Amino acid sequence: MTMKLTKSKIALAVAAAIGTGTIVMVPSVASAAKTPGKYVAGDVHNHTTCSDGSISMQKLVKKATDKTDTPWGLDWFVQAGHGGNGNRNCTLVEDATLSTPAYPYDAVNYPFTQFSGSNGTTGSIAAMGSGGPYTTWEQSGVTPKGLSSGTSPSKNMWRWQSIQEIQYPLIEYLNAYNNKPLFLGVESVVAGHEHASMSVITGQIPAALDTYTLPSSAGYTALGDGTMLAKWEYCFDRADTDTSRGSVLNQWDCSVPGSLNAADPSWNGTAMKLVPTGSTGVGTKGHNKTLEAVKWMAAYASNQSYYLPTHLERAGPFNPDGNNGFNIEHLRNFNNAAPTVAFGFETQPGHGASANRGEYQVKRNSIGGILVDSVGGTTYGGTGVYGAVVGGVWDALLGEGRNYWFFASSDWHNRGSFGPDDRRSTQDFYPGEYQRNYTMVRNGTDKLRPQTIVDGLRTGNNFTSSGQLIDRMAFIACASYPGLAARTNAAVEGLAVSAATNNTDIDVAGCATMGEKLKVRPGAEIVVSIVVRDPAGTNYSPYTFNNPSLAQIGVSQPINQPVLDHIDMIRGLVTGYKTPGSSDYSGEWPRNTNWLHADGTTETLSVVPAAAKNTSAAVIKTFNGNGLSQWTAFSSPVDGTQFLKMTYRIPAVSASQYVRLRGTNLPQSVPYETDADGNPLADVYTNQNDTTMLRIPCTATGTTQYDGCPAHLPTATSPVSGAANPIAGQKAVAYDVAAWSDLWFYSNPIYVEVSGGTVVAGVK
Repeated sequence: MTMKLTKSKIALAVAAAIGTGTIVMVPSVASAAKTPGKYVAGDVHNHTTCSDGSISMQKLVKKATDKTDTPWGLDWFVQAGHGGNGNRNCTLVEDATLSTPAYPYDAVNYPFTQFSGSNGTTGSIAAMGSGGPYTTWEQSGVTPKGLSSGTSPSKNMWRWQSIQEIQYPLIEYLNAYNNKPLFLGVESVVAGHEHASMSVITGQIPAALDTYTLPSSAGYTALGDGTMLAKWEYCFDRADTDTSRGSVLNQWDCSVPGSLNAADPSWNGTAMKLVPTGSTGVGTKGHNKTLEAVKWMAAYASNQSYYLPTHLERAGPFNPDGNNGFNIEHLRNFNNAAPTVAFGFETQPGHGASANRGEYQVKRNSIGGILVDSVGGTTYGGTGVYGAVVGGVWDALLGEGRNYWFFASSDWHNRGSFGPDDRRSTQDFYPGEYQRNYTMVRNGTDKLRPQTIVDGLRTGNNFTSSGQLIDRMAFIACASYPGLAARTNAAVEGLAVSAATNNTDIDVAGCATMGEKLKVRPGAEIVVSIVVRDPAGTNYSPYTFNNPSLAQIGVSQPINQPVLDHIDMIRGLVTGYKTPGSSDYSGEWPRNTNWLHADGTTETLSVVPAAAKNTSAAVIKTFNGNGLSQWTAFSSPVDGTQFLKMTYRIPAVSASQYVRLRGTNLPQSVPYETDADGNPLADVYTNQNDTTMLRIPCTATGTTQYDGCPAHLPTATSPVSGAANPIAGQKAVAYDVAAWSDLWFYSNPIYVEVSGGTVVAGVK
């Protein structure tokens, strides 16, 4: 990333950053002896030609991790396509630049037909077999195993075989060949629900790979294996209907210790797994199967696996007679059954440049012939309603004291109307290009490995950021007691400054950071300090014209040079775990139009059931660069880059609670983007799917598709009846321009447990 231009509203103030000239540090105290680590950026959810993506694994790995040709390169990367099956040979590469000794480019036999078009494909299904990525497994000499579907020469390969025999060896080879921390996951097609990002890393990327001599000719035999991941996919993915037990080679038994297994009515003795059938109650049966899936992970790979429902609002509310969305009770069930595995969700979905941001939309799904909206009807600043609404589903889970964390993903498939090497997009962004998870990985002096990455995700010491709004953060809370040798604001701020400028966190008794809890006596004061870096220069947006959303309020700011406008600190009380079966354990988010009105406005939490909200959650402090609660700018003593620091003191705590952060490039009261309190508004105003709702004009003119509003932006229209659209006939903000205009970051919470109060049971 190049360095941004100096921001006029943030003055360089080294002296202000360090007070009298010396950063005040807390005296030496007993240490928790954490293994040293850094915040590193990664992605866990994306697609290649192994499932329904448009590019090869090799190309996606290069796009995601290369820091030269694609400067948004990530520090670590999980390749995770759909469960189920597919017929394309996904080891075939696009061109000679991607050729490797073990997986060479074959321009004669398998020329790679480039994807294009709004659905990411060229030609018709009948054209498959005319060359990579349409070359099928059978056409390239690979025989699909198990009870494979389809007709030769295009028979489908089950994902379990693809993982075990094809994808795992390839990702292991690329890990070693590129010396990059890569491993394999799956976006599971979830029984009873929609999708979840998951992995079982057991067997993947063994340490012996560090010194292994790679082959100099075609072919690669893996040192490790993806067998546990492959078995999980066979056993529990809804789209994997194979009953062969993983063919003669594996003969898998999907039993879960302590469960009904063969005594369950859904058990299939031939397949040795649960196979929910019928229409009535299939969603409930499917949810029970998915509970068995996370129990299996907890039993066999408790610290080597994760399970994160993804874009979980997209498919609408849970349907007991179908396979649709997730209500809050299902998230509670997963976390209760496997807290070391089911520890969060991707409520900030990928598909950020699509016609409907995140692919969330009104009237998206047909459930039993009845049209049902995505939960919330749309995203809110690119985040689903469960995570975006203060006091909503995420705050309800945190209010129980659960270890339930916020994550983001790219969900890369294709560029929509454009080819994969075009910087414009009407569908997806590459992993790392727009959204990132910044995870504290404690690897000490060792290299990044799958285990330390998964351990980092599990801790919740993670923040997400879109559009490179911030790329460094320290967020800490320390206890202070009146009348004693109290920690000063400056002392705690000094800790945060040191952590942020060194891209690490703290290891000080009496202090905590994201995903941790601070135990205090009643009456303690909590000093919360935040230090962030809003990186200077340009971000990865290809556009250079002024941000059209900000232009509405008279702010001229290049869309590729975003400026952090403010940070909100959100607090909620912790009242303990809900009891399964109780009236406040289960509850469906209000369906539209009970939540999202026809004009794009929304209801309040008053219409949300008690189970799905935490009314104690609220913004308690807002920091910005030019108001009453100003942050202070300073230059890093490590590398000279500019950081922002701010501190807040919570007086005399008497109840267990948590604090979390969000921030954005948009001020309060930006029309069709934020409300008067700075909350994100519904993204229906920038979703191209309904051009009558488009409200933000794009008027910049230029000489290219990048220095003026690009040609692919839609034209706003007026409805057939009702009030005319005020910008009808004008080019409107949508697709990738909408995403680059509207940026947010979210932190995970810090818990405060007050002695004698509610125990924060989900965090050690």
